[in-house]
Amino acid sequence: MTQRSENAPEAAVIAEAAEATEVVAAAVPGEAAAPDTFVDFRDAAFTYDGERFVFRDLNLTVPQGQFLCLLGGNGSGKSTLAKHINALLVPDEGAVEVFGCDTRDAESTYFIRSNAGLVFQNPDDQIVASLIENDVAFGPENLGVPNPELRERVTRALAEVGLQGFEKHETNALSGGQKQRVAIAGVLAMDPAILILDEATAMLDPRGRAGLLRVVRELHAAGMTVVMITHYMEEAAQAERVVVLDGGRVVLDGAPEDVLVRADELRALSLEVPFACRLSLALRAAGVPVAPCIADDDLKEELCALRSSR
Repeated sequence: MTQRSENAPEAAVIAEAAEATEVVAAAVPGEAAAPDTFVDFRDAAFTYDGERFVFRDLNLTVPQGQFLCLLGGNGSGKSTLAKHINALLVPDEGAVEVFGCDTRDAESTYFIRSNAGLVFQNPDDQIVASLIENDVAFGPENLGVPNPELRERVTRALAEVGLQGFEKHETNALSGGQKQRVAIAGVLAMDPAILILDEATAMLDPRGRAGLLRVVRELHAAGMTVVMITHYMEEAAQAERVVVLDGGRVVLDGAPEDVLVRADELRALSLEVPFACRLSLALRAAGVPVAPCIADDDLKEELCALRSSR
């Protein structure tokens, strides 16, 4: 099933997202996971070819309302993990539960995919209609959303991703970045309780990435659970929790300020650290008494405080 969503920072839309999350939480039928756990990997293992495991004995939980960022090099298992949350893939061993439902239960598939919106790295993988407005409407329409609510969702979603007025444009005439915005708008138009972004900002310019991240933060603040895969450390720095995968194993897990400052370990995994962290660590090595920082604003405050103390 193709995912679609809604991108609207307006108060009404944010409230809508929060309400959707509450509805899903109330509707969770399973009891194996804790009540506040939306995603639960328990000794999960998966292989594409029946021989080499992408991950094995994987244990990971995502509480309701958390903003989790997944990092890792190519082949670390990030995208495969994301597809398990949406039930596009199911484990060969162990179990994966989403909203308390076993992803291998065919009767739960529709419920999971209706409430876990996945945005792929390549927008061509999920654009299904020739006109933008039809593509954004595809997901909620298949969920039975009636007019005029369907029209309102499409309009708000396109406005939020900066494509207002593009409703009648053909999707095959768009640039890569514009296609990604259409895909994101389509997922958010479905009002998902979990938003999964699989390197969804990879084809956006810096302004587009900043706009998307602003929307994600607002939706998270309203109660939406977010799982974001990215290679941009500045994006990871804005998450609530960072998990680093290597060879299908969780090797680092914690708050951004605890994980993203571990420069040597991250470089060994072919990952960079945020610019503010690189600079603050270089200053410390040069004898400047500043704390390791992962955000530019935090480093500015450190330097201003240091200067004012002299």
